[in-house]
Amino acid sequence: MGLSESQIPDTAQHYLVCGIKDCEKNCLFYCNPCHQPMCEQCRDKHEKSPDTKNHEVVPYRYRKQQLPVKKCRDHPTKDIDILCDECNVPLCSKCSTMPVHKGHSFTDLETIYTEKSETCRQEVQRIQAYFIPTAKDLRNEIKIDATEIKTIMDGIRSSMRDEAMSLKTLVDEVTSDNMEQVNKVEDSIREMLQSQDKTYQDYISYLEDLVKKFHGYLSSTHLKNNPIIFPLTKQLKIQPIPQTTKPVPPVFTAGRYSKGDIAKLLGRITVPDTKPENRKIKPMDTASTQLKPTVKQNKSDVKPTLSLSSSVTKVRKYTVPGVDRVLHISLGKSGTLWVSDISGNLVQTNLQGNQLQKIQTSGAHEGYHTVTQDGDLIYTDKVNKVINRLTSDNTITEINKTGDWRPISIHSSHINGDILVGMNKGKKAKVTTYNKIGKEIQNIERDNKGQELYSYPHYITENINGDICTSDLIKTTIVVVDKSGQHRFSYTGQRSKFYPRGMCTDVLGHIMVCDICSHTVHLLDQDGQFLYQLLTQQQGVKHPRSVCVDDENNLYVGQHHTNTVTVYKYLQ
Repeated sequence: MGLSESQIPDTAQHYLVCGIKDCEKNCLFYCNPCHQPMCEQCRDKHEKSPDTKNHEVVPYRYRKQQLPVKKCRDHPTKDIDILCDECNVPLCSKCSTMPVHKGHSFTDLETIYTEKSETCRQEVQRIQAYFIPTAKDLRNEIKIDATEIKTIMDGIRSSMRDEAMSLKTLVDEVTSDNMEQVNKVEDSIREMLQSQDKTYQDYISYLEDLVKKFHGYLSSTHLKNNPIIFPLTKQLKIQPIPQTTKPVPPVFTAGRYSKGDIAKLLGRITVPDTKPENRKIKPMDTASTQLKPTVKQNKSDVKPTLSLSSSVTKVRKYTVPGVDRVLHISLGKSGTLWVSDISGNLVQTNLQGNQLQKIQTSGAHEGYHTVTQDGDLIYTDKVNKVINRLTSDNTITEINKTGDWRPISIHSSHINGDILVGMNKGKKAKVTTYNKIGKEIQNIERDNKGQELYSYPHYITENINGDICTSDLIKTTIVVVDKSGQHRFSYTGQRSKFYPRGMCTDVLGHIMVCDICSHTVHLLDQDGQFLYQLLTQQQGVKHPRSVCVDDENNLYVGQHHTNTVTVYKYLQ
């Protein structure tokens, strides 16, 4: 059954019943004088009737809005239905004949009411179609900003703790050196005093022997050969008391420092004196469709028939048990995945979504795990600053210690098996390459101009040409260097806000980057040229955090607020 006119919103496109009694056909027309919706047959009858043949019958969407009934205060039997143009006062037809309105022009109030109602409906449509969605997008952007600020501030706090620990270590080292110096001075003075004590001990023994000798002379009963009857010059000559010096103790001069001096040593947090950037509000007419360019293939090791598909197709979607979100994905062997969330849960699952095993780690929002060519899981422990390996028999072994550097992100090369690790220490960051057994090969920290390349490389991967690609949390940039560590290019997105997260590469050398701000996955060529947005919010993607590609060129995508993994086909 059709809906009555009062039940239909102005913008709706539902079945509206004819208003003529006993007729329930579809309403297509409207008689403005009668304010009556009608079907095509009833309209024909209406226009042929002598009483209504001059009525204005229009398509329903162009109908006049019926004026609410309002009685005239001065003429209670009359309805207010006109507007005095000069006085701008609603009137009834009788009021228009009064002397006060003599010579004035009048406009049909129903016409005005219809025009204003249409304007209001258009404004409502604009609000619902543009202003509310745009405001909601800005609110979502603010939520993302809040999350990003929390992450950045956590990084700053961690850097502060590292700086304090470094200073404490230096203080301990200096204190130890000073203590050692004090001990050496004390040993030297003690040795001198012991020598002086020995000198006086020997001198007292000498005097005691001399006294015994003199007593012997005095008590002797023999005069012959008794030295006492001879001159005693030599015998009575006593050796002088040895001269010694008093020790001079060292003096400790306390350091003079203030809280400000310590603050300079530890560094300080400052808010840049720059004008905040206005949030970008999309214009109302941005309904353009991006064209996907043809990708030139000149790689000898790429199948000539493999290319970008004209559309992206969703293959399947499944839930990962044991995690509350999917912040990083590592593809294992035999159709298995390793998935991690912000709480340190690292879960292995098959493609049916069944949990195979689960381990607890210190990882959070970084790409801190990877799978080797042999199928072993490698993951970082940024708390204990080590890199661990989990073999197929579930044995955990330590590959390497990273010293003072915190290992953040990791990737096992599918080209040569090398291990790429993104690390930071205080305000410094670097990428270190190890071979399969954990021997350090190279460190990448600065470009050829001496500028620091990284601040917080929280995701890392490798392209088919050996390029090392990192997603930097603090710089909000994709940084790409060649296999020797030379800076090739940096990618900062297509909008004023670009928050890169997980990233991966494929057999064509494409680089795919999650942008959590615009709810998109960007597609770049291997030289950093932006091609197009591979996935967008219109395709159901929201806050993408992790991506990877399997051997069959399927793209796996994990999102920030769900524990589901969606698989897409994008190559043909």
